[in-house]
Amino acid sequence: MPNANEGTINPFDLNTVRQLIQLMAKYELSELEWRDGKNRLKLKRKPAAAESATVAGPAAAAVPPAVAAPPAPGAPAPPTPAAEPKPAKQLHEIKSPTPGTFYAAPSPEAEPFVRVGSRVQPDTVVCMIEAMKVFNEITADCSGVIVEVCVQNQQPVEYGQVLFRVDTSA
Repeated sequence: MPNANEGTINPFDLNTVRQLIQLMAKYELSELEWRDGKNRLKLKRKPAAAESATVAGPAAAAVPPAVAAPPAPGAPAPPTPAAEPKPAKQLHEIKSPTPGTFYAAPSPEAEPFVRVGSRVQPDTVVCMIEAMKVFNEITADCSGVIVEVCVQNQQPVEYGQVLFRVDTSA
């Protein structure tokens, strides 16, 4: 995780977050929090059934080396990836166009852009993906009803990862 050139760890780098998530799974940690001044990184996993993490707080360009975080209480069992059920209907998948952090609402206090049951049009904003401190609005690109929200708010997402499933026959 340390940067080869500087010997520092940047907990807000997407690759570092991925590595921290892998370490959390390996050592069955359910929560990890890292603070440096006003900057904060907090990762949480749901116990056993789902592997997820949240990233909160302002991102910093670099963080000086820090003491390793104290171990958090372990989850009862390591998470197992959920098998993707085959939908009975033909559903349109809204996928992430870029790696980044998924935001379901325009601000922490605001209501989500969409929920299960929300009717969408091609120009309906369904979420935002933050990549390198730039917030990108993601639109539905289809008409229909949201039948599944596949990621949690503030969860890191990959390019091409399914964010929503939309029933276009509704």
